[in-house]
Formats: sequence, C-alpha cells, structure tokens
Amino acid sequence: MEQMMEQMPIVVHALNIGFIQTLKLFFVTLIGAFPLGLVIAFGSMSKFKPLSYCTKLIVWIIRGTPLMIQLLIIYYFPGLVLHNPIWGSGESGRFLAASVSFVLNYACYFSEIYRGGIQGVPIGQEEAGLVLGMTKSQIFFKITLLQMIKRIVPPMSNEIITLVKDTSLARIIALQEIIWAGQAFMKGSYGISGAIWPLFFTAVYYLIFNGVLTVLLSRLESRLNYFR
Repeated sequence: MEQMMEQMPIVVHALNIGFIQTLKLFFVTLIGAFPLGLVIAFGSMSKFKPLSYCTKLIVWIIRGTPLMIQLLIIYYFPGLVLHNPIWGSGESGRFLAASVSFVLNYACYFSEIYRGGIQGVPIGQEEAGLVLGMTKSQIFFKITLLQMIKRIVPPMSNEIITLVKDTSLARIIALQEIIWAGQAFMKGSYGISGAIWPLFFTAVYYLIFNGVLTVLLSRLESRLNYFR
C-alpha cells in the first residue's frame, strides 16, 4: 500500500496525459462525424441510384467490419502497400490516422440515425410546406430538421457513449490514449513494472466522463420535449 501511494502521483500524471488524448480523439470524431454523417445520409436517400447504391455499399462495409480492422488498414495500408506513409511518423501521425478512422466509422453509423429521423417525419408536413410556398431547403431547416433532432437524440446518445469507450481501440496502432497509459505500467513505464492497479483507475475516468455526458444528453432530450 505504501508503495502504491508513492507511485500514485506518477500514475495520475500519466493517466491525465492519456485521458487528454482520449478527449481529443472523442471531440475530433464528433466534430467530423456529425456533418459527414448527414452528407452520407443524403447520399443514401438520393434519387440518383448510382450515388445511392454506392453510398449504401460504403455504409454496409464500414458498419459490417470491426473498427479495429479499419484502424489497422487505414494506418498501415498506405505505407506497407502503397509505399506512401501519408500519416507521417510519431504520435501526431497515429492520432491523424485514428481520427480519420473514427470519423468515417461513426459518420456511417450517424448517417443511418439521420436517415431514420428524416424519414420518420410525416410526409404530409413537407407537402403542407410546399402548399404554403416554402422552398425545399426552408422545409428541411424549419420543419424537418427540428423534428429530426428530437427523434435522433436517444439513439445518438447511445452512439456517443459507445464512442467514449471505443476510443480505447486506438491503442492497436500505439496511440497513447488512457488505456495505453494504464497498461504501460505493467511493462515498465516510468520505472514501474508489474502494476495492474492503474488499469482500474482508467475505469474511473471513463465512468466519470460517461456520467457527465449522460446528464448533459438527458437534459438535452428533456428540452426537446416540446415536439411531443
């Protein structure tokens, strides 16, 4: 116990650095996946069949394969197969590759949620808007979009909570996120080896962060109750 207390400041410092990396990956994914998912949703609903089929095929492939495999392919394929390591080297290169993988993966999941939310709005409301002389863009932003947001908040909340935990998969390409930082103490990080207890502390970080997100998303959902 005494040794653990002596090691505590070192462990907390390392976990904080790893958690910052986790937060960066989380927010970059959301910032990229939210708009890209909407674009993909429009592509899958397009009346231009080649675009619709191509978009649906991409979504099917991304949703049907593990994110871990996608990370490995996106990070290693350019360098090993094309002999063009576009991501560069070091932590910044790994973070960039991980960000691209996560954004693409979650954009495809978000696109299906968007599509369900848009198609769930009664068609009669769009027809009423056209009768009132509104353009299709006005109908989307003033009628469809607001109701879609209300419908997609619960499933989107689940995906966001899942994203928090999925960030740990980035360690497969040696991105030094919080799980990587905690696991490193089993291998000799900072002169500490054979210590498994730092991994239990990583769970506390996830629990607190997920708890904060759950409260915020619940409040958002309650504020959108005016559509009921």
